[in-house]
Amino acid sequence: MAIFFNILEFLIFTKLFLFWLWLWQLKEYHTGRFLAHFETQKIKKFLSSFWRLKYPKFTKKIISIFLSGTLLAILWLFSFSGIGLIILAPLFSSLLVLLFQIPTVFWRKIIINKARKKREQFKDLLVIGITGSYGKTSTKEFLATILSEKFKVLKTKEHQNSEIGISQCILNDLKEEHEIFIAEMGAYNRGGIKLLCDIAKPKIGIVTGVNEQHLATFGKMENLFSAEGGGELIESLPEDGVAFFNAENKHCLELYKRTKIKKFLYGENATFAGGENILGAMAAAKELGMTDEEISRGVEKIENKFPGIQIKKGIEGINVIDATYSANPDGVIAHLEYLKNFTGRKIIVMPCLIELGSASKEVHKKIGKKIAEVCDLAIITTRDRFKEIKDGSASSPQGGAEVLFVENPQEIFEKIKSFLEGDLSSEASAKEDVILLESRVPDQLIRQLAF
Repeated sequence: MAIFFNILEFLIFTKLFLFWLWLWQLKEYHTGRFLAHFETQKIKKFLSSFWRLKYPKFTKKIISIFLSGTLLAILWLFSFSGIGLIILAPLFSSLLVLLFQIPTVFWRKIIINKARKKREQFKDLLVIGITGSYGKTSTKEFLATILSEKFKVLKTKEHQNSEIGISQCILNDLKEEHEIFIAEMGAYNRGGIKLLCDIAKPKIGIVTGVNEQHLATFGKMENLFSAEGGGELIESLPEDGVAFFNAENKHCLELYKRTKIKKFLYGENATFAGGENILGAMAAAKELGMTDEEISRGVEKIENKFPGIQIKKGIEGINVIDATYSANPDGVIAHLEYLKNFTGRKIIVMPCLIELGSASKEVHKKIGKKIAEVCDLAIITTRDRFKEIKDGSASSPQGGAEVLFVENPQEIFEKIKSFLEGDLSSEASAKEDVILLESRVPDQLIRQLAF
C-alpha cells in the first residue's frame, strides 16, 4: 500500500514540477517576468486546476533540470513524506531553475564572446538594430523582404531577440556573402539593449514605438525608455550612424529631438494598423540607396500573413482578424482603430494585458474607451482588469459596446454565433462584419471562428 501511495505522490509531483518548469520557460527564466505573472488573476486559475496539463518544450536545459529534479524527488520519497514534496514543488522547481542559471551564465558569456569575435571579422557588414515595445518583428520582416531585392540579407529568427538569440544567429548563420544583418533587439532590463549593441555593432537604428509593455519587469518608465525605448540603441550608434523614429509615437518624437546624429521620422501617413512599420522599412531602404522600383517590388512581396495580424474568413462569412501573435497597449488601440474600415458589426475577443506594472489600470480603462468607440461586442477572457475595461467603456460618450467576461472557449464561440445570427440581415452585410482576436486567445476558438 505504501508503494502505491509513493507512486501516486511521485506522479502528482511530476505533473506539478512540469507545470512550474513550463511557467519558468514561458517567462524565459526571467525572475521579474516570473513574479509579474503572479500579479494576474489567471495564475490562480492555473494553480486551482490539477487536470490542466502544462509542460515545457524539452530543451537540453529543461531535460537536465527535469532529470535532476526527478532524481532528487525519488531520494526524497525514500527519506521523507511525499506530501511534503508535493507542497514544496513550486519552491523545489524554482530553486533548481535558479541553480542551473549558474552554469547558464558561464555558457552565455562564452557564446557572447565568440559572437563578438566573429562579428569583428566582418568589417564591411552593415548592421541594422530594431527595438521598441512593439512593432519590432513586423518591421524586421518588412525590411528584410524589401532589402533582399538588392542586398544579401541576414535577419534574426522569430522570437530570437535576446543576447543569446543574436549571438547564435551570428555564429550559426552569418556568412561572407551577407551584406546586411538585421537584428531585432528586445530586453527586460536596463542595459539589455546596450549589451546587444556591443555584440552586433549596429550602424543604423530603428525605434518602432514605446509604451508601457513590460513596465513590470523594468520597474519604472525611465528604465524602459533607456532600453526598449531606444535610448541605448541610439547612444550605441557611431557618429556616422543613422536613426529612424516612428512619428506616430510621442516617446519616439522626444528621442528624435534629442538625437544628434543623422535622423529621420516615418509613419506620419500610415492609414492602417501596422502601416507605420512598412513605412519605416521603406524609409530605411531609401536611405540605403534602393530605387523606388526596387522598393516597390519588395513591398509587393510582403504577404498578408505577416507576424502580428492575419485576415481570414470565418463563420457566417465574416472577417476574422487574427492578432494573437503578441499584444501591447498601442497595438490593441491600433487594431481597434483599424476596425473602423469595416462598416458592419465589430467584435473583439481578448484577455487583459500583462506586465504593465503600475500603468495597468489606466491602460485598460483607455482600451475600454476605445472599445466603446469602435465595437458592438467585447468579450474579455481573463478577469485581471475586466472591471477597468468595463468601466472605461461605460465612461465613454459612445458607450455602445456590450462588454462581457467569458473564459470558456466554447461559451465564447456560442456567444459570438448567437450575436451574429441574432441580427444578420443579409449575406452582404456579413461581409462587412469583423471579429478581432487580440493577444493570447485559445487555439480552439481560433479554429472554430476562422477557416
